[in-house]
Amino acid sequence: MEVRAEDRQNGGGRGRRGEERQNLALLCFYPHRAMEARLLATLTAEGYDDLTLAQARVAARIGPSGTRLTDLAAQALVTKQTAGHLVDQLERAGYVRRVPDPTDARARLVQIAERGRELVAVARRVEAEVEAEWTAHLGEETADQLRVALTRLREVTDPYR
Repeated sequence: MEVRAEDRQNGGGRGRRGEERQNLALLCFYPHRAMEARLLATLTAEGYDDLTLAQARVAARIGPSGTRLTDLAAQALVTKQTAGHLVDQLERAGYVRRVPDPTDARARLVQIAERGRELVAVARRVEAEVEAEWTAHLGEETADQLRVALTRLREVTDPYR
């Protein structure tokens, strides 16, 4: 069933007028996908054209002090082997480095390297631009309400918060 533009403004479907309603996960996914696409396009345009979406999704989960590969794999919902392969690629491209874990001599942490920090700065700029555009579209009050609602939803959906 096709959802009309006016119905999309109201969240789609089987609402007040009986149209098909889209679930909240999909409604959260669309802006997420748009943000990812915008980020990758900008990064490519600014010379970071060797970064894939899969690599970016793993790299985005690296904490400020570094993150173990097993934790990256779990958070990205990929196998340890897949995460290892992606981190190998990121390391060869200069985005990350592996360092000893100070809390466990047997383990290593994946940390953002200098080129990765430069990329993160570009990504943060693009995120701010997109959020400003979305806020202008929704209005300040609605954008604030959306942030509050999604933050509350994160309490029950994000095991890594």
